[in-house]
Amino acid sequence: MIYQIYGTDPHQMTKALMEAVKAADQIPAGAEVALKPNLVLAGKPDRGATTHSGVLSGCIEYLQDHGFNAISILESSWTGADTGQAMRTCGYDTVCRRYQVPFYDLKEDETRWIDTPLRPMEICRRAWEAGYLIDLPVLKGHCQTRMTCALKNLKGCIPDREKRKFHGEGLHRPIAALAAVLKPQLVIVDGICGDLDFEEGGNPVQANRMYLGTDPVQADAYGCTLMGLSPADVPYLPLAEQWGAGSLSLQEGDIVSLNEPDCNTPVPRPTGAVAKLARPIRQDSACSACYASLIRALYELDRAGIPVRQEIRIGQGWRGTRWPGIGIGACCAGASISAVGCPPTAQEITAVLKAALHGGRSKGGL
Repeated sequence: MIYQIYGTDPHQMTKALMEAVKAADQIPAGAEVALKPNLVLAGKPDRGATTHSGVLSGCIEYLQDHGFNAISILESSWTGADTGQAMRTCGYDTVCRRYQVPFYDLKEDETRWIDTPLRPMEICRRAWEAGYLIDLPVLKGHCQTRMTCALKNLKGCIPDREKRKFHGEGLHRPIAALAAVLKPQLVIVDGICGDLDFEEGGNPVQANRMYLGTDPVQADAYGCTLMGLSPADVPYLPLAEQWGAGSLSLQEGDIVSLNEPDCNTPVPRPTGAVAKLARPIRQDSACSACYASLIRALYELDRAGIPVRQEIRIGQGWRGTRWPGIGIGACCAGASISAVGCPPTAQEITAVLKAALHGGRSKGGL
């Protein structure tokens, strides 16, 4: 099951997600809980690359409120980056002081050699020996693997010399092999403003969404639908399933929403690559989750070399009107061609736009 929530306060959203699934009931009494965020580099979370500090504070506060005090934060930034600088840039030092929780730079940790389906790998001791591992990734694009979320975030649990091997092996097979042996018990995905296509950020897409699951492979599969991808577009995902890391299955009813997107939250002015993709969009009071899905769908069409020249309308300002054109979201159900979810996923929007741009007429989505 995947539980999702919309909003702009990662602290409260994280607590709400954990309360919804009664996360404390799943953690063994006295377990040492390790939190693994994404601190790929020293970049503020609003650039779309790193986990918001509110996700950490919300998680820690929930755990402490339920009697868990053996909590630590584990991470290592990418090769060549300073993990300490990254944690300070993202405000984790303030969180650590407030809640009296230690932060461990895994670049300085001991390692253990662990057999995997691919080969033996070095894994940082604190991550391997954690009593209960909570994965706190950012849902974002990646220039080599198309997307990065729960599974690829585990790459921060290996030493830099092992990271170099991963890149030499093409990333996909070693990521899947690591996921087969280092399995987080809980995944809380920061999808508030993940970058469009780069792991290091710079083109954030404001979706104002977070979600939680217990299967990291399923969590990544759902992330694919939100980004307009199929799990087959990310080769490490089917391989991870094959090697026993989890399941790609997403059935009807597997997604539970705790609330609805707030249509009164203004969509930020797009910049950089996002601004170019937004040229065909005519938005009127669109909610950020719906708008983000459209941007990601347009990005996938652009990657596929499919030009979009028709106007695309989105937002509650079009509710109740009819027109012979393309509309996105339930508010634009009056369009002759529409993807009418609330909000629709990028995968659904991509399918509708492809049909429309090839001369078809679609109503609904996948």
